[in-house]
Amino acid sequence: MGLLRSDLNGRMIYPEPIDHFDRLPDSLLLFIFNNIGDVKALGRCSLVSRRFHTLVPQVDNVVVRVDCVISDDDSTSSSTSSGCSSDKSRHPISSLFRLVFSGLLKPFQSITQFISISSKRGASSSSAVLDDGDDFDKSVVTHHSPTQVLKNFNEIKLLRVELPSGELGIDDGVLLKWRAEFGSTLDNCIILGAASVIEPVGSSSSGCSVENADGNGENDNGSIPDSFYTNGGLKLRVVWTISSLIAASARHYLLQPIVAEHKTLDSLVLTDADGQGVLCMNREQLEELRVKPLSASSASKRTLVPALNMRLWYAPHLELPDGTVLKGATLVAIRPSEQPKKEVLGADGNWVEAAFEEPYGTAARMLVKRRTYCLEMNSF
Repeated sequence: MGLLRSDLNGRMIYPEPIDHFDRLPDSLLLFIFNNIGDVKALGRCSLVSRRFHTLVPQVDNVVVRVDCVISDDDSTSSSTSSGCSSDKSRHPISSLFRLVFSGLLKPFQSITQFISISSKRGASSSSAVLDDGDDFDKSVVTHHSPTQVLKNFNEIKLLRVELPSGELGIDDGVLLKWRAEFGSTLDNCIILGAASVIEPVGSSSSGCSVENADGNGENDNGSIPDSFYTNGGLKLRVVWTISSLIAASARHYLLQPIVAEHKTLDSLVLTDADGQGVLCMNREQLEELRVKPLSASSASKRTLVPALNMRLWYAPHLELPDGTVLKGATLVAIRPSEQPKKEVLGADGNWVEAAFEEPYGTAARMLVKRRTYCLEMNSF
């Protein structure tokens, strides 16, 4: 009551309401936004107030979760959400893809308003993206590429893009993981695979029999058994390797416009919800791509893979400390032939050992202690 006062005519004057968010410093709000990260949530935050609308573009830690992947031969760009579901059995070599960021009307009204080039063009930008303005059918899904969604973030340092699933269709029970680093071309790639994975049940058992997952129970003497070459084991590993490299080079090709536009980037990661593949670029590699254009494959929309040196390790039966058993475990370390060789053990071995999270990091460390087999592959 003490805050109320009257004007000259005796009318009561009420004080302006206090917005407690105005008491928070910009640095604290940016800290909160950076911990949110998700681009959809940030798009909604930008509509809360003019201040939030001004601060959200300054976020430096952004996560873009791609809702679906549409192949280039799809006839329509506005599919329903059920039509967006990817067919994991489709091989990545036969169907190149483009990233699509999809969502229903309300989330995308927020995002499209946020990424409009200027406040004066906000309404026209939103209607251009949604096509039908107020008459838009709320059952229709709109599509935006990550490049479009990110275009008005000005200070991105850490960017993570997550695909809905891995590109490589593999049978149930088969393990296939890869991690690749790129600059303007491939810097290195680590691939871990297994014909089957037996998860631990209760406490781990040390009495597991040693047998060859790709053969007929041959003993493991540290070398690759002859049956590995005759029963399709080697051919399968070659397919895993080529498919992983194609998936990695296709992802790298798609990132080029994002890297060119966001010069503040310190780290870029493109992964998938399945945890199948991870493409990483650090600050030096990002700058290399900006100053040295990538070499594209003439046959498809992906970065050309250079001539490669590869080292392969194999174990017919690999039991990890937590009790997990990998049958036909295979590790492949890949680097371009023109680069100096790096050791996989000791000071230079971290690029192999740190490629995967546990328990698969332990699997990689165990495999590199076995006999090494060297291979070469031409550019493709």
